[in-house]
Amino acid sequence: MSDVDNTMDPELAALLGIELDASSDKQDAVGSAVMDERVEVDLNERGFPEITKRFADAPHAAFNNPVAYYKNAVANEGEVSTRLQGLLQKYVNAKDPKDKSVYRQQLIPVYWEFLKSVAKKATGDLPDAKKYLLRFGMLHPSFLDEQDRTFFAKIIVENEYNQPVYYLDEWFKTVGSNIIKTSSTDEVSMVKGNANNQQKQLFDKAVGKLEGVKSLLKAKAMERINQEKSLAAAVNMVMIHTPTAKIPEVSECYSPSQRTSFTEIQDIVKKLLSIDREIASLTRELNNAEADAEALQARVEAAQKEASVDVKAVETEFETVRQMSKMTVGRQGNHYPILSKEYFHCGPNDVASRENVIAALAWIESIDEQAFCRYYRNKLNRIVPFVILLPNYGDSGFCWESFDRFNRATSRGRIAVPMYPKNLHEALLAGIGDLRWHVAKEKASYYWMEEGLTGYYYQWFNAKKLKGDMKETFIQDYITWITKESEGTQKLDKDLRNIFWHYIPFTQSIKDKLKDRSFIYQELYQKDLNRAMSDGY
Repeated sequence: MSDVDNTMDPELAALLGIELDASSDKQDAVGSAVMDERVEVDLNERGFPEITKRFADAPHAAFNNPVAYYKNAVANEGEVSTRLQGLLQKYVNAKDPKDKSVYRQQLIPVYWEFLKSVAKKATGDLPDAKKYLLRFGMLHPSFLDEQDRTFFAKIIVENEYNQPVYYLDEWFKTVGSNIIKTSSTDEVSMVKGNANNQQKQLFDKAVGKLEGVKSLLKAKAMERINQEKSLAAAVNMVMIHTPTAKIPEVSECYSPSQRTSFTEIQDIVKKLLSIDREIASLTRELNNAEADAEALQARVEAAQKEASVDVKAVETEFETVRQMSKMTVGRQGNHYPILSKEYFHCGPNDVASRENVIAALAWIESIDEQAFCRYYRNKLNRIVPFVILLPNYGDSGFCWESFDRFNRATSRGRIAVPMYPKNLHEALLAGIGDLRWHVAKEKASYYWMEEGLTGYYYQWFNAKKLKGDMKETFIQDYITWITKESEGTQKLDKDLRNIFWHYIPFTQSIKDKLKDRSFIYQELYQKDLNRAMSDGY
């Protein structure tokens, strides 16, 4: 067996029970094939693109003929389409409020059953009517007034900014095409002894490791380039000479700034050697991960073809999305799933269109600079989560998962956001606050009640003898931290402000602004300076 085989994951070797040919040519083929079907994370990306255009200049024509649109939306969906249309007609025509309420309740589960039928076709090219049905909940354009129809027709269709923010039709398409894995579930229904499931899980684990190592390698390569540029600048600084007045052929001695450059050069060389060692180690890990992925790829692909995994993946994800939708709406919220002027009251800036969401995420990051950051190998990496836009009337986003359990290094978390909330910024902040809680809890692991953000919050929560759901209280405090405290409006408890200042730090520009607002912030600012000085010893 080759050297690469000897370092294979023991679980894989035990399951396969075969000897692998881990030649470099095969490794390259598997690595590229796998990564072509996955969403990579650029660890060198430092922020969101500026949204220069939120809406198209002119509306598209998809909603111009409501009757034709409706016929296309419900066409070719079988018996469930007939039931939906019958209930919808009764609901629309009902005069008695009690009858209308009854039909409304009957309509909701049938609509979701109908939507599932549409979603299973999302891996192909959907007609506009079915695409916007999934995307906006737009079943019949006449359910909106003309002004709102025009508004939706001007929402930009394509993902022009290449950010991980997905409308529902796009999400089902990427999941069904195996570009993005299905969202995690409790997996209670999975048969433990099923070899196909075991192989799929191990393949996901190998691919997750492969994704993570490749992203880390790219980040290290960029770090090396930046250090080399700094080295070149420092060397150029040393090579600048001024001739002496008496003997032009002899240059002046090195200046104080040039002598400083020698120290910088030594430090940079040490960093470059350290980076080189890390790249060598990561390259070995990459080779091993590629070999692991190759070992299972053929078997998993064969099983997928036999089981029509694409459709099953969408069906599984659909049920997860339905659960997500219920959670964003809440028990007491409006669960009516169809876009209608009866319930749609959002202004243009509060609809969770992709462009509005990206702009809001950028605003949040301009306040909470580590909102999308995770530690891995003692390095803080910026990893923006997938944001799934759900066409419902909920008010609160939430985190479904903080990262892929098979790739803790660089995988994206998942946040679900309602498209028609009362306040888009608060809906997103709730989801990001939830993400922050989960990431901090995962980092602290078994000590989450003792260490880090969750540990100090837990101790503060109990000291104050507060009741209710601790995480929900944290999320509301996080929203207050971002919307009020960042502006200098003191709303939080003093001890809690100290915790957030340290573990959910504002950007430096906001800290500089706040220190002049009051003694409380000035004191916190001084603590930062003292901490920075003590770290230097």
